Amino acid sequence: MAAPLRIQSDWAQALRKDEGEAWLSCHPPGKPSLYGSLTCQGIGLDGIPEITASEGFIVNEISKKSIHISCPKESASSKFLAPYTTFSRIHTKSITCLDISSGGGLGVSSSTDGTMKIWQASNGELRRVLEGHVFDVNCCRFFPSGLVVLSGGMDAQLKIWSAEDASCVVTFKGHKGGILDTAIVDRGRNVVSGSRDGTARLWDCGRSACLGVLADCGSSINGVAVGAADNSINLGSPEQMPSEREVGTEAKMLLLAREDKKLQCLGLQSRQPVFLFIGSDAFNCCTFLSGFLLLAGTQDGNIYQLDVRSPGAPVQVIHRSGAPVLSLLSFRDGFIASQGSHMGEADLHMLSRWSCTTLPAF
Repeated sequence: MAAPLRIQSDWAQALRKDEGEAWLSCHPPGKPSLYGSLTCQGIGLDGIPEITASEGFIVNEISKKSIHISCPKESASSKFLAPYTTFSRIHTKSITCLDISSGGGLGVSSSTDGTMKIWQASNGELRRVLEGHVFDVNCCRFFPSGLVVLSGGMDAQLKIWSAEDASCVVTFKGHKGGILDTAIVDRGRNVVSGSRDGTARLWDCGRSACLGVLADCGSSINGVAVGAADNSINLGSPEQMPSEREVGTEAKMLLLAREDKKLQCLGLQSRQPVFLFIGSDAFNCCTFLSGFLLLAGTQDGNIYQLDVRSPGAPVQVIHRSGAPVLSLLSFRDGFIASQGSHMGEADLHMLSRWSCTTLPAF
């Protein structure tokens, strides 16, 4: 297990001042943590600061927006990235969910300040405020078109919104508990929701109707993901003829991250079980990497990589810290993981190179 490196969250600002300092630390499992500091010795003609590290740490590389640090004693290294832009005026409290439209032009986010907003991704300019949920909004995402938003709230309602005029065009009712996550099937004729009531449901957007309960777990469903299945995976056959209103569910898998420490996979159209995996703690989130590889994150900080073709044992378990894994996103040949520590960091893991880049919060 690699020893995670941590750095002061505003290091990019602190180290742009002459003699400015930023702390850093290394946390080897089962050993005392190592602490050190970085010091700016001046700014070069190219605008890049000249940085020295205290004993036990090495600065391998630095640019205007990144720094690569290693701790040779523990064979640990991390590349830390600073944000290119920070939008601090969109919300006044913690952000609970965020998504970017397929074209990259718009962002949508929900917050514990009780708001859900659409904003310009280039500059953070507010475009729309989406109002209609009774309580907090837990999740929000764009449809593939980038013109429509799907949201789920603690009021047990799913809503579809126009990003152009902020109108709520569809409301789905049927869950008995707050909706914790959603997934969009193909282009969006159907959507999936997971709820605190322990059920996952399939919805018909055109008729504002529930097409069926996909799973009834008896435990909160914290995360859901839909992915195309590899041809080698047996998804089973549906017991009844699927509704003509089901569009794009064939050859798809549904993944459920459950509060009772179980990760459940089933055929989206067949509703038949594919596997059930028991983890170390409650599963908070999940995502597909390919037609047979997936990731799931737990409350105690574990990230499980599983192969659907042989799910009995994980391909690997990544543990950077004991903080809850709250979000996972497939990215190029790796993934981005966000953990709920006081540091507020997100780690970018590149699986092909077994490397990790850390994105600190500001």
